[in-house]
Amino acid sequence: MYDDEDLESIREARAEWERETLEPTLDAHGERKDRFATVSNLDVDRLYTPADVDDLDYLEDLGFPGEEPYTRGPYPTMYRGRTWTMRQFAGFGTAEETNERFHYLIDEGQTGLSVAFDMPTLMGLDSDDPMSEGEIGKEGVAVDTLRDMEILFDGIDLEAISTSFTINPSAPVIYAMYIALADQQGIPREKLRGTLQNDMFKEFIAQKEWVIPPESSLDLVTDVVEFSTEQTPTFHPISISGYHIREAGSTAVQELAFTLADGFAYVEDAMERGLEVDAFAPRLSFFFNCHNSFFEEIAKYRAARRIYARVMDDWYDADAAESKRLKFHTQTAGQSLTAQQPLNNIVRVTIQALAGVLGGTQSLHTNSFDEALALPGEKAVRVALRTQQIIAEESGAADIVDPMGGSFAIEALTDETETRTMRYLEEIREMGDGSVRDGVLKGIEDGYFLREIQEASYEYQERVERGEEVVVGVNEYTLEEDTSPDILQIDETTAERQLARLEDVKTDRDDSAVEDALEELREATERGENTMPYIVDAVKAYATMGEIMGVFEDVHGEYSEQIGLA
Repeated sequence: MYDDEDLESIREARAEWERETLEPTLDAHGERKDRFATVSNLDVDRLYTPADVDDLDYLEDLGFPGEEPYTRGPYPTMYRGRTWTMRQFAGFGTAEETNERFHYLIDEGQTGLSVAFDMPTLMGLDSDDPMSEGEIGKEGVAVDTLRDMEILFDGIDLEAISTSFTINPSAPVIYAMYIALADQQGIPREKLRGTLQNDMFKEFIAQKEWVIPPESSLDLVTDVVEFSTEQTPTFHPISISGYHIREAGSTAVQELAFTLADGFAYVEDAMERGLEVDAFAPRLSFFFNCHNSFFEEIAKYRAARRIYARVMDDWYDADAAESKRLKFHTQTAGQSLTAQQPLNNIVRVTIQALAGVLGGTQSLHTNSFDEALALPGEKAVRVALRTQQIIAEESGAADIVDPMGGSFAIEALTDETETRTMRYLEEIREMGDGSVRDGVLKGIEDGYFLREIQEASYEYQERVERGEEVVVGVNEYTLEEDTSPDILQIDETTAERQLARLEDVKTDRDDSAVEDALEELREATERGENTMPYIVDAVKAYATMGEIMGVFEDVHGEYSEQIGLA
């Protein structure tokens, strides 16, 4: 954006400033520390000038909001048109208790629902499975059958609200239940809005929740993509999730690179299935973490959009603008929350939420201040939601489209993030002999992702232990007194009530209809057909989560991680 003569003048002026103004100050007072870096250990310069973005082409690299490469935002008016969706993650105990929380959040101004499931549901187990003992309803809501889903959304108009489901190995079953519920209510499937996480690659990379092997899991993911393309065209069949990769300890660049690699792998698999890229890609969505390094996070989101637009065009010949327009949900960083002095978490979450907004997120979850201790209580949830509302209504941050665009620091960090991310993507693609999908599968098998994240996580913790990373209230500014707030307690009768309902469903249902539906699902799986129509039929017969997932486990086998850490 500057000619060579201008840039040379700026470099000369900076050298003079360093000599005449900076050096005397450093000699007299020094600086707070020897090295300044982000949470991801990326060096941050003292000062940025146009010389740091000397090869930036405004129209090619930034452009305008709503136009390629979408660096400045996916839509032309952004939050001046409407604010991001305020989608607080919620779920605990039984379906009745979570339904009550949903209505509370809607009454308080939340504009989208996001369902948290308990561990047995996430793992495709029924509440009466011996492995579920002690976990029923503890970290999310228990959903065993369609009956639970009916109660969960009682009094909620599925046509009027968008719902996100954070679930992966058993995602197709939850999706089928939601479709079945819409069918019950007479809501056309094409009007269902929401997002299914359904991202199995990040499970094998980071979160480690799985049932069947990676390639078989990928088949199920693509079944959902294919089915939703025809049946629920306004529903997002995958939320490609970097959040959990970051929570496992990755850097910002690793989070972005590995998430985009997963996304491109899903694109390749769907195309190999015979789907046209422009038929399904517009409904792919992403899910990113937002950590404490304010400027790094903003740069990460801007780089994500630019990389995605260019790769979808160059590698996959996407033509439709919506196929190249990366859209994402943001959640503030759970790993940044501290049990010590938990009210400090309100400030952390506010900074992270603001970074997500300035980075152009489409929806946002703000963590509650008590989440390092337990599932969030009602007061903490309200504060988290109010944080978003204050940013939207009082701060002015929503009034200017990409207000950080053109900042020398932000543009330099965006460029550096893009460069480092592309190195990872090319490496993964090379691992797969030109296929990102095969590269991701090989990386999972060989432990490549695990080693990369493990090293980054270890290095970060070492910096904390040495005091190079200050965590307020943990390794600096500590207090001796107990600062724990009152926390949400899950009623110990939750398991009894959930087990009783499951027993009632099994007693009332038509067992022969269940057996027939499960057998048809088994045969379709063995034939390699799309399994979604058969899963929908099974849930409508009130087959349980565990019974349906058991079919896939019988056909495809269990998966156990067999990699070493080199």
